[in-house]
Amino acid sequence: MTRRAEESAPPATREDPEQRARNICLRLLTGRSRTRRQLADALRERDIPEEAAELVLDRFTEVGLIDDAAFARAWVESRHRNRGLSRMAIARELRAKGVDGVLVEEAVSAVDSDDEETAARALVDRKLRSTAGLEYPKRVRRLAGMLARRGYSEGMALRVVRRALEEEAP
Repeated sequence: MTRRAEESAPPATREDPEQRARNICLRLLTGRSRTRRQLADALRERDIPEEAAELVLDRFTEVGLIDDAAFARAWVESRHRNRGLSRMAIARELRAKGVDGVLVEEAVSAVDSDDEETAARALVDRKLRSTAGLEYPKRVRRLAGMLARRGYSEGMALRVVRRALEEEAP
């Protein structure tokens, strides 16, 4: 390619694949942290050769820009505290993002049964008023269903809902 043709070529064709991979990863990591698999998928979608992608991902992991364990810990904290999700639901999300099973188990172990029950109770307390005019069985179904959609087991959901309804009774 002549120098003039090279200068007029789009930037993507002038960069080597490793540089393109670096730029893509840095751009994606600017907004929020991501897992190694999320970045690998993004590089694959942009037709970055596998060898170049692996080199860049390895280097980013080595220097700490990619840290799946830290990502998992932050994800657990955020999803449990802000959305009230159960350990099971959070683990499912992390696996879908490509976090290794051992790291997932380690991260979700930070939430114990008491934390989970407290979060479930807070969700039920927020929803109680909106079900006030309904019959008892319908209230139980609605409130337990809401907890089930957030990944809580049937046993825990029913226990929390029944306790909240008992305490609400005058």
